[in-house]
Amino acid sequence: MKGPHYNTEPDIILAGAGIMSATLGVLLKQLQPEWTIEIFESLEGVARESSNAWNNAGTGHAALCELNYTPEREDGSIDISKALVINEDFDVSKQFWASLVEQGVLGSPQSFIQQVPHLSFVRGEEDVAYLRKRWEALRVHPGFADMEYTEDRTKMAEWMPIVMEGRDPAERVAATRALAGTDVNFGELTRSLISYLEKQPGVVVHLRHNVNNLRRYHDGRWLVSVNDKVSKKKRTLSARFVFLGAGGGAFPLLQKADIPEGQGFGGFPVSGQWLRCDNPALAERHHAKVYGKAAVGAPPMSVPHLDTRMIEGKRSLLFGPYAGFTTKFLKSGSLLDFPTSFRPDNLIPMMAAGARNVPLTQYLIGQVRQSDDERIAALKEYLPTARAEDWKLEVAGQRVQIIKKDPKLGGVLQFGTEVVSGADGSIAALLGASPGASTSVSIMLKLIAKCFQDQLKTEPWQTKLKQMIPSYGKSLSADPALFKHVRSWTGEVLGIKG
Repeated sequence: MKGPHYNTEPDIILAGAGIMSATLGVLLKQLQPEWTIEIFESLEGVARESSNAWNNAGTGHAALCELNYTPEREDGSIDISKALVINEDFDVSKQFWASLVEQGVLGSPQSFIQQVPHLSFVRGEEDVAYLRKRWEALRVHPGFADMEYTEDRTKMAEWMPIVMEGRDPAERVAATRALAGTDVNFGELTRSLISYLEKQPGVVVHLRHNVNNLRRYHDGRWLVSVNDKVSKKKRTLSARFVFLGAGGGAFPLLQKADIPEGQGFGGFPVSGQWLRCDNPALAERHHAKVYGKAAVGAPPMSVPHLDTRMIEGKRSLLFGPYAGFTTKFLKSGSLLDFPTSFRPDNLIPMMAAGARNVPLTQYLIGQVRQSDDERIAALKEYLPTARAEDWKLEVAGQRVQIIKKDPKLGGVLQFGTEVVSGADGSIAALLGASPGASTSVSIMLKLIAKCFQDQLKTEPWQTKLKQMIPSYGKSLSADPALFKHVRSWTGEVLGIKG
């Protein structure tokens, strides 16, 4: 990494060196090459928190298998609106990555993305009926047209042999399969993007540097206080635009920025754990991401799944997540993060949301208190022949769910991601969690639309964006010819056939 040079008046400051900052940095450098960028990361390397390959499930979230994106309405119909948006957003990410591969910005796509079928698997009459309705609702849309549905146990045994072995033959089961699903190593992708950035003129990456404070200067620029954790020196920089993309650490920084748009926001930290299997004899027999339905009362991020992971050329299996609770906003954070986040402006929203989510708190406490035997019992619902000695417990990345003001309810707990930006576009923060990394390009394009409105109207920016992302400004679902072109092109470049 570059250093210790500091540009004290850069155009852009990025707080955090994860997938979001990396994506925004590359987009802006492609659009405006002469802009200067300073990137500050508190840890000793990039992509060490939520972007790290073992801190997330690596699912290229395209709503192919994730049942929480397609809830059942009270009348029994399936709401697929969120699934359609996420599916198209992931296509946008693939277009951007494919463009960077063709430019030579990214190396071999196999270093960060692998084709792994995405399956949904359900048990019991009620859930089988739900899955069939979901498939029927989705398959008429281009992004889901190739999805297969079956209640044939022989076929399911071909799709996911170790899931079907030892299963009660009287149990009613069903599955869907999308062959073009993916496993993404967001850590490797982030490192490649940051590596490209630090080779560009005007870009400096600073590791082991904390962004401590921000305040607005009278000329509209932001004064950003930074602490070098090695030398203990403190510096102040002035930037035209600041992005707070430090995962759970973005929320405290947003509070320090004290912009009106950030008033009333709170954060609720949720931790997670996985069971991980590196036994090659077992891992080689499972090539899929198999998602089920979350237990009643469980939060959406706790949907159980048995995944193939491809990391550094090695295949492993992952099962979970098992939810948990800690008051830290980052794995490397402080136990004081949550209690010190209460402010006068967010006290009512946080207390109101907490009062309505007592069952969630009870669920998290129950998850924290689970024994090893209880975790293996949950695994055996998906892998009946599982042996405890093949699996070890891993701590997943930390997530901070959003709490927002609500005029009727006082405050609501929100799952997902949200960009909070100042009215003048000089600062923005990314809050929330899944499916963030998979849809990072769409999220950053929305940020650019908010914060760089004048530049976005120019012909050079429009032309460049359409070169990198052919569907930019268009709907793939409304343009079958464009959809076919995009899927064919990204599939060929990224090695995803389907």
